[in-house]
Amino acid sequence: MWKHHAHFERRSLVLLIGILVVVAIGGLIEISPLFYLESTIEKVQGVRPYTPLELKGRDIYIREGCYTCHSQMVRPLRDEVERYGHYSLAAESMYDHPFQWGSKRTGPDLARVGGKYSDSWHKQHLDDPRSVVPESVMPPYAFLSQKELDYRDVVQALKAQQKVGVPYAEAALEHAVDDLQAQADPFDSRGTGLRKRYGAKIAQRDFDGDPDRLTEMDALIAYLQMLGTMVDFKTYRAEDPRNMR
Repeated sequence: MWKHHAHFERRSLVLLIGILVVVAIGGLIEISPLFYLESTIEKVQGVRPYTPLELKGRDIYIREGCYTCHSQMVRPLRDEVERYGHYSLAAESMYDHPFQWGSKRTGPDLARVGGKYSDSWHKQHLDDPRSVVPESVMPPYAFLSQKELDYRDVVQALKAQQKVGVPYAEAALEHAVDDLQAQADPFDSRGTGLRKRYGAKIAQRDFDGDPDRLTEMDALIAYLQMLGTMVDFKTYRAEDPRNMR
């Protein structure tokens, strides 16, 4: 067969057809498993859909371009694990549309930032980054504290996520507004089902230090404080069947 390669090299049309055939075969081999495999992601205990407030915070994170400087994927390399924590699991991004893995780090990776700092630290860092990290090149986002959170479309946002496979129950859609308001106000009685729907580990409090207003700062900090907190890596074992749902 290799003796006839000159036949392809001297005839561009034949070479082009050959390339197309090879690429088509390779594409079919890569794509065909997706039609019969239910999932290629190990479902890990603790991973859940975002709460309405966290989802709005994620939208703000994307809108402000935070993903261009901060990745959300700890690689399984020694230096990364020692700096950021346990390497990222595919399951942690299974409800991300789109995922926030990234490939560039002007700032640190944020996959494990949840609970690492207090709400007030995040608030000050977003207001004036250099007041807490002198070498930071991040622009200030103080305006988020002054901007009321617009959540009129939160039900539609959950429905859109539902259509791409995020398992929001009908009760989550029905109580989306109440759940969003209640997460930022733990004394709000309308959110009594919040923890039942999203788990007992939900952070439910005023995030921006101003309990009288629900701002975009509340939503963004709620999102940041959730990152990396769903899976308990003290008990997680990849080969342990108890970690499977």
